[in-house]
Amino acid sequence: MRSIWNGAISFGLVSIPIKLVNATENHNVSFRQIHATDGGRIRYRKVCELEEKEISAAEIGKGYEDADGSIIPITDEDLASLPIPTAKTIEIVAFVPQERIDPLQMDAAYYLAANGVPAAKPYTLLREALKRSKKVAVAKFALRGRERLGMLRVVDEVIAMHGLLWPDEIRAPQDVAPETQVTVRDAELDLADALMETLGEVDLETLHDDYREAVEEMISAKVEGTEPAKAPEAASGGGKVIDLMAALESSVAAAQAARGEEAEPAKVTPISRTRKKAQATPKAGATPKAVGGKKSTASGAKKTASSSTKKSTSTAAKKTSATKKSAAKKTASSSAKKSTSTSTSASRKRTSA
Repeated sequence: MRSIWNGAISFGLVSIPIKLVNATENHNVSFRQIHATDGGRIRYRKVCELEEKEISAAEIGKGYEDADGSIIPITDEDLASLPIPTAKTIEIVAFVPQERIDPLQMDAAYYLAANGVPAAKPYTLLREALKRSKKVAVAKFALRGRERLGMLRVVDEVIAMHGLLWPDEIRAPQDVAPETQVTVRDAELDLADALMETLGEVDLETLHDDYREAVEEMISAKVEGTEPAKAPEAASGGGKVIDLMAALESSVAAAQAARGEEAEPAKVTPISRTRKKAQATPKAGATPKAVGGKKSTASGAKKTASSSTKKSTSTAAKKTSATKKSAAKKTASSSAKKSTSTSTSASRKRTSA
């Protein structure tokens, strides 16, 4: 890989000669500007406005435009002679835990390669020190005409450096969060947790640029004179209000189907209920506590109604049983009376005979 900058790492009094190499590469499909009518290329020519003629790259330099519009020429020698130690040196200023670095500050990534045999020992020393400390180095360096911040860390057996934005280059997230106050229910959070669990983790090596592949296929189809594939119709959301619970449940089912699992309704165990089971059982007569911001009056009413229904059913059953027993006793008594009457009548007839 071709180096884009040569210098040294300043590690206290230790100097490590290094070469800076780009750690990333761009795979985007590039387009040219053309004249839409006839397809001719649109080109830009660099012309000197004083001489009104095209200038070659070797004749082009740098200049600073002053407030009054005048141009002050700046040469590479002017920049190289600046009285700062980072002109040709990556100066380490501190070692901090990586969590201290805000991901918003991350910029371009580079590999730092040891430049020459004498650099191997101090390079390895810094690499192993970073490994053992489990920290990253914060450094300052100058590149492309400006001083920058950098973060040095170990990737495999190489020291990598991430360019960092200065703290004052990060915008505050003002007026970005929703202004409307909304309440998220526990059941919605539980379904969101279930969806996250179903989607699970992913091997980043398996991810690829679908858009770039589609562009390349479309270009190939045009070259071959065939019809490019049509894009599927996107679902029309249009900012409409949706049923969040139904959308979450459908998302869980779709994620399960994508993973080859049988799509079933999400079985969610709410976190809030699990925590309540661990708490002590409230004493009899205690006032019910709030659940999700509302008192459990409805739950209590349902339990009371259920209990009343059971008692009413039991009472009705007892009354029915008592009624049947009473009727049986009356029938038996009536039968006994009839039998006694019949016996008495028969006895009287015998006596009179």
